[in-house]
Amino acid sequence: MVFQTVWRLLGVSRPRPTGGDGAETGRPGGPGRQGRATRRRLRRRVHVAGLAIDPMTESEVVDHVVAALKRGEGGHLVTPNIDIGWLAARDPEARRIIEGADLVVADGMPLVWAARLLGTPVPGRVAGSDLIWSLSEAAAFYRYPIYLLGGPPGVATQAAGRLTERHPGLLVAGVDAPPYGFETCAEGHTRVREALVAAAPRLVFVGLGFPKQDRLITQLREDLPSTWFVGCGAAIAFAAGTVRRAPRWMQRTGLEWLFRLLSEPGRMARRYLLHDLPFAVWLLVGCLIRRLFS
Repeated sequence: MVFQTVWRLLGVSRPRPTGGDGAETGRPGGPGRQGRATRRRLRRRVHVAGLAIDPMTESEVVDHVVAALKRGEGGHLVTPNIDIGWLAARDPEARRIIEGADLVVADGMPLVWAARLLGTPVPGRVAGSDLIWSLSEAAAFYRYPIYLLGGPPGVATQAAGRLTERHPGLLVAGVDAPPYGFETCAEGHTRVREALVAAAPRLVFVGLGFPKQDRLITQLREDLPSTWFVGCGAAIAFAAGTVRRAPRWMQRTGLEWLFRLLSEPGRMARRYLLHDLPFAVWLLVGCLIRRLFS
């Protein structure tokens, strides 16, 4: 039983049945308004660590989102890293949230390496911390208003300032930094929803951490069906400059986690050393074994 569980978590899950248009069937938001952007995906998803990942580059993700926005279609973009993979392996609700997203791209080098080991490579890492800049650039060009939701007080405002400084003409429809625990009371959730709906953005970056941010996104999408939502974790804080990102060479070599661990040991030690690192090792070893003996 233990070995079956380990192989289920580390191996390649079977692709879901697809309809004639290539859309996965039985997924939340399938055929209908929210499923149209998903049905137009041109490539089959890569299955690794129990996650179905779209093999796309950052520029392809931007092109896909812009094309959907031009058609008046909204969507939900998830960027799983190894920590999200660990959570999804343990939490069925978290896994369902990812399965229900319109785009899922690998924001974690262990997932990229695992896909490569399995012989089903993805083009590379697509980080939410990079997408906040590239999607904002596209939004500025096409005049799509954006909205920043998350981070400590003042951080989203700082991020908006830096984004508009780099991309003149960017329309920021609003920013919001809801207090801790807002989602646990109806009043707090209603305030966030009403402020967002009143702003009417076309692109929303939600930086509340997974799965909270993506759970909220699934609740808000019905109110803004033509809006794209991006669960972006710490990307708002990175964009604001309040949290430093690792040097490029550490990002490329999969060592960004080490930089964050050294920067914030008290907050990150348990996450990285007890959860993510062991899971990444098991994932890569398991994928290598499957590749060698399949």
